[in-house]
Amino acid sequence: MTENHIDVQSECQMPKQLPEGTVLAFDFGKKRIGVAIGNNMLRIAQPLVTIDCEVTDQRFAMIAKLIETWQPVLLVVGLPMHSDGTAHELTQLSQRFARRLAGRFNIPVFLKDERYTSQTASAALREAGITGRKQKSVLDQIAAQQILQSFFDEQHAITRR
Repeated sequence: MTENHIDVQSECQMPKQLPEGTVLAFDFGKKRIGVAIGNNMLRIAQPLVTIDCEVTDQRFAMIAKLIETWQPVLLVVGLPMHSDGTAHELTQLSQRFARRLAGRFNIPVFLKDERYTSQTASAALREAGITGRKQKSVLDQIAAQQILQSFFDEQHAITRR
């Protein structure tokens, strides 16, 4: 199956009912990928880990271990955009990452608008007393947590309609 034929869904295509179970979310970056975990029933996201590696094969090997360990029913990838909603380089790289996840692991993947999550995550860490370089190791997983929590909140709003 080629990468171009993999179905990655945007948040506007979200079905009313998602499969119950564990969900992993990713804040994709060129240098690091933040990962968060949650459960559809509880709808509470938690930071999990930061993949601090730029080598694609090693990144996917680490993700494969996470998937084997946590057995997610769904994956969520943050979709970075300019503040006006237009795409930029990282937008396309995140979409490609999402297609690769779907193709390699055969798990449904949703893209979730992630505008401002890194800034919000950084502010939350500063408020918790974690500043400067100390933020580097956890910032991406906190951003992934915010992406996933936003996904859960939106899904809950859809199911209540």
